[in-house]
Amino acid sequence: MATQAADQCEAAVKSENPEAVVVRFAGDSGDGMQLTGGQFTLSTALAGNDLATFPDFPAEIRAPQGTLFGVSAFQINFGSTAIETAGDAPDVLVAMNPAALKVNLAALKPGGLIIADTGEFTKRNLDKAHYDANPLEDDSLAQYQLLAFDISAHTVEAVKPFGLGNKDALRCKNMWTLGLALWMFDRDRKPLQEWLKQKFAKAPDIADANIAALDAGHAYGETAELSGPLKQVHVDPVATEPGMYRTITGAEAVSLGLVAGAQLAELPMFFGGYPITPASAILHHLARLKEFGVTTFQAEDEIAAICSAIGASWAGQLGVTSSSGPGIALKTEAIGLGIMTELPLVIVNSQRGGPSTGLPTKTEQSDLYQAVYGRNGDAPMPVIAARSPADAFECAIEACRIAVEYMTPVMLLTDGYIANAAEPWKVPDPASFPAFPARFLTEKNATDADGNPQLLPYKRDAKGARPWIKPGTPDLMHRIGGIEKDSQTGNISYDPANHQLMTDLRKQKIEGIAVPPQDIALGEGAGKLAVVGWGSTFGPIHQAVRRARRKGLEVSHIHVRHIWPMPANLGELLKGFDKVLVPEMNTGQFKTVLRDQFLVDAQPLTKTSGQPFKIAELEAAIEEALA
Repeated sequence: MATQAADQCEAAVKSENPEAVVVRFAGDSGDGMQLTGGQFTLSTALAGNDLATFPDFPAEIRAPQGTLFGVSAFQINFGSTAIETAGDAPDVLVAMNPAALKVNLAALKPGGLIIADTGEFTKRNLDKAHYDANPLEDDSLAQYQLLAFDISAHTVEAVKPFGLGNKDALRCKNMWTLGLALWMFDRDRKPLQEWLKQKFAKAPDIADANIAALDAGHAYGETAELSGPLKQVHVDPVATEPGMYRTITGAEAVSLGLVAGAQLAELPMFFGGYPITPASAILHHLARLKEFGVTTFQAEDEIAAICSAIGASWAGQLGVTSSSGPGIALKTEAIGLGIMTELPLVIVNSQRGGPSTGLPTKTEQSDLYQAVYGRNGDAPMPVIAARSPADAFECAIEACRIAVEYMTPVMLLTDGYIANAAEPWKVPDPASFPAFPARFLTEKNATDADGNPQLLPYKRDAKGARPWIKPGTPDLMHRIGGIEKDSQTGNISYDPANHQLMTDLRKQKIEGIAVPPQDIALGEGAGKLAVVGWGSTFGPIHQAVRRARRKGLEVSHIHVRHIWPMPANLGELLKGFDKVLVPEMNTGQFKTVLRDQFLVDAQPLTKTSGQPFKIAELEAAIEEALA
């Protein structure tokens, strides 16, 4: 059995030094698959590979053990070349129980390797996964390579010296599995051993047991039990520019970017939030950054969260709030208040599958209409979309800049994939970002007919922004609120002409925001087909366009960061192509915006399964469009 499995494993990875490998860890939501994947990601980053990850877990806090809807998975694509996505199909699937195998088998590459824990393939677990027979024994997996052994028993044996009960011992099997994976891909165990010691510093016995399990899984790979023709798979480091690198998730990048933006604006930051998946991680990260002048507040509901942030902006801080689609819906009236009062405010929307509660832990891009149009009255607001976890850092800074310079709320769009996924990030030089210090009005800014100093709180600068006045500033008392204001004095006004003017001024301010010209992510500036994307579709679109161009197809990739207002040159750019294809994880929302603004015949390619696009899906769509 060992020799046969070794031959199969070697065949599955194709060569001793493949350019890229996709591995998926899958198990029960209590098996620690996210932790296992996260630590394998850390070891991969330390090995110098480029990588992208895709955590995929259920919405239930704790689904019944062994059931299909309780399966948690973590996929990582790593290699010695540029990695843009978490990979289409895994080369290796680690299945900790029957349910994990059943849910994830369809994604596995034909001829891919399955590593299965036979100790969990009991009659009870097979019934929960709706298997009539044990798939490890009935030849139903003949098209795949299979390496099946009792991981549970090996784990219990490895931690026996530490006196753990059977239940606690089995909690270490994710570390045993991780140890085997580290051996398979020639990874160093020492950083993970140190991490376990720190994590369980107050429970050294637990730390030692987990380290023993990690070492035992590694030893299982390197001993005679898997010897013979099986060799370690070594993936060479990727060529990278010199610098400091770290892995970063989208939620971490947004948090750090918000802090950097506040520092560049020379403002303290106030974050008012309410827990909601997948946005909660931003509150968690920011709560640990108090030394940078960050105040975090977990409000009683979404409305209180955004209203507290508006209050902070009124008081002279940078107000920030975040949520996902359902929470953004609750914040909508207050967003309108921020637009009417013309105060700087950053709103982060980590999109998820919808509508209503929808798919809390799955990804989607279906809040674009909500971001661009979704408020009562004419209430224009800038919208920016991050394309990857690392890109979210710069996007957060850009959102802060626009909010402060133009005195307006700004929405930053990410999604569940970006928020939870990780990739390497070259830590930038802080000096490379130009500062945009906030300016507060400290004295009256006009004179009346008699030449006396006068305050005009809605007198606008060249960018259309009104002055920012801290409450309590001597002689600068003024009105602020949600009722329409006089265009100069700020007093309540029901005058029809004034409302027309204020509506136009707010609209012109947003439309006049200076955003960078749209560039071409890949390809030429004109031709037969442009694939236009936004947000997290960047990776699969980029890879698909790259593959299509290698085949000689005339296709380019355009990826839009500034959703509203859009770059001034985007319309002319799109008109240089015979066809425009817009892949997005909704029913065609950005396609509609492009048609509306530029009168181009943009064609949609939509997906709302809660899963990211696959490269192959987009490659096929490109070939069909050019057929």
